[in-house]
Amino acid sequence: MSNKNKILIGTSGWSYDEWRGKFYPPDLPKSRWLEYYAEIFQTVEINATFYRSFKETTYRKWYERSPQRFKFVLKAPKWITHRKRLDDVDEDIKVFSNSVSVLGDKFGLTLMQLPPGLEYEPERLRKALLAFDDPATVAVEFRSSRWIRDETKQILIDTGSVFCIVDSPTSEKVDWITSSTAYIRLHGRKSWYDYDYSHKELEEIGRMIERLVCSGAERVYVFFNNDIGAHAPKNGIVLKEIVKSHF
Repeated sequence: MSNKNKILIGTSGWSYDEWRGKFYPPDLPKSRWLEYYAEIFQTVEINATFYRSFKETTYRKWYERSPQRFKFVLKAPKWITHRKRLDDVDEDIKVFSNSVSVLGDKFGLTLMQLPPGLEYEPERLRKALLAFDDPATVAVEFRSSRWIRDETKQILIDTGSVFCIVDSPTSEKVDWITSSTAYIRLHGRKSWYDYDYSHKELEEIGRMIERLVCSGAERVYVFFNNDIGAHAPKNGIVLKEIVKSHF
């Protein structure tokens, strides 16, 4: 696998109106934003699937408008994680997985973000992960330190699932590797979503990526979720250059 395919850097979404003129050319039609985005980044994380379902035609359109090796990461619906809280979700997972299968080889992962108040019931997590056809294509983001335990890590290792390393104002970075894929989600440090990472901080993230690869990660996904003010694409472009100098 080439370095280009080993480390995939992107942002959490691409369709933000305030990015016009800051990232997208002012005169570029919104209908062409995905093509423009995909010329710069290799992957995108879709948060919108958390809030609502999409038609098969939408997924097909995304597939057709993106390059061959581009990867889509889709956030699991809140119905699964926040409403049903991973309980009795086998059928819901099957429906969601079938809908995104239209993306074919451009499907990267499903991101399953657990709510902060989710009680610690590790077997519920294990059962939900095993409801996916391939648990190795599922990344889990924990929003509570109560889940950061050896037992949790072992469940992810046993199922081949991906641990999501979180960088946020309320989290302490834990850089577990539980599969051949690593995942970093960058929300901001002093504030959520409206934060501009300094060059020094981005170099630090670059070193983390290097450590993950040296520790056995065959692929690393990195997503900037600091979309306010178009910080995400700006920081992503800088990190791409930093990573290029490391590999």
